[in-house]
Amino acid sequence: MKPLLPDGRRTLAVLGGGQLGRMFVHAAQALGFRAWVLEPEPASPAGNVAERQIEAAYDDAAALAEIAAGCVAATVEFENVPAPALQWLAARLRVAPAAAAVAICQDRVAEKSHFLEAGVACAPFASIESAAELEAASIDGLLPGILKTSRLGYDGKGQARVETRAELRAAWQALGGVPCVLEKRLALARELSVIVARGSDGGIVHLPVQQNLHRDGILAVTQVPAPGLDDRLAQQAAARAERMAASLDYVGVLCVEFFVLADGSLVANEMAPRPHNSGHYSLDACDVSQFELQVRALAGLPLVQPRLLCPAVMLNLLGDLWFSGPDAAPSTPDWAAVLALPGVHLHLYGKTEPRRGRKMGHLTLTGASAEQVRATALQVAQRLGLPAF
Repeated sequence: MKPLLPDGRRTLAVLGGGQLGRMFVHAAQALGFRAWVLEPEPASPAGNVAERQIEAAYDDAAALAEIAAGCVAATVEFENVPAPALQWLAARLRVAPAAAAVAICQDRVAEKSHFLEAGVACAPFASIESAAELEAASIDGLLPGILKTSRLGYDGKGQARVETRAELRAAWQALGGVPCVLEKRLALARELSVIVARGSDGGIVHLPVQQNLHRDGILAVTQVPAPGLDDRLAQQAAARAERMAASLDYVGVLCVEFFVLADGSLVANEMAPRPHNSGHYSLDACDVSQFELQVRALAGLPLVQPRLLCPAVMLNLLGDLWFSGPDAAPSTPDWAAVLALPGVHLHLYGKTEPRRGRKMGHLTLTGASAEQVRATALQVAQRLGLPAF
């Protein structure tokens, strides 16, 4: 694929106007590209910093035609962009990742089936699309488990923990009786993620293996390097993430999340066909961020192995921080108190309306040692009223 050299005139498009799109736009502009955003919501975080936002649905024919006429390449900032829209664009301009790869990541059953096809272990699971499948004898071996909608679930939404068949039936009805996947609940020791970038020539690089902590299904803390992680396990996680990208003939940035089980074995959890919340620290702690890698892969520019310049901790900032109590009006957190600490980098996403559970920004803590960075992160958490970790 011939590289698209940045010349100040070429325009890249991103479908999706959230914070991931915003950071993609910044990276594209820093490299000398222009950026357009397709997003139905007005004044989106990405649209506010792009050269242009087209306010339309992701499958709007006229909007897609505008992108095809005005842009040289297009990517996505979240996995629920309709795959047919990407297929239509791919017949007219460069698109990465491809529609086929995005479609697999949109469906949990297809995703887990692809893990197994690629020889990457994941939790035992079963597809449930009908009341009859709830009664299958094999279900007993998956309880206790987690029932998840096959499509459109994210940040802990669209899922329920179930202990018994009765709870499983009730949860499936509560989720609307839509196609679901039941995963066996496993004894977890830690959560990891690996972000890879793959070019059209098959060249692949990856960020350091990251350790993640989720609260209520939403990423809360990422630590890099993953504390106390065995080198063999880190290499295994990176190799499996790269294998997944190769098996999809993937072009772009891909995040693969893993569970380390209590017995030390590694199983894949899910994939995201885009940059990921757990890689935000790379903006401040790496010489090449995940967003620059996304731009490079899309444009066919060289991919270089990112270097971790210093240890880092990322703290996710949810809208809950803007509320001091259940009935309180929103108020701005005391960022001055946080920014007074060394090695603190604040990233807010330009969202003017804070809501509980809404991702408003993140903080990256950097420093000379992992111990120093964690100590500063705990101070930040205390000043903001976040739980320790």
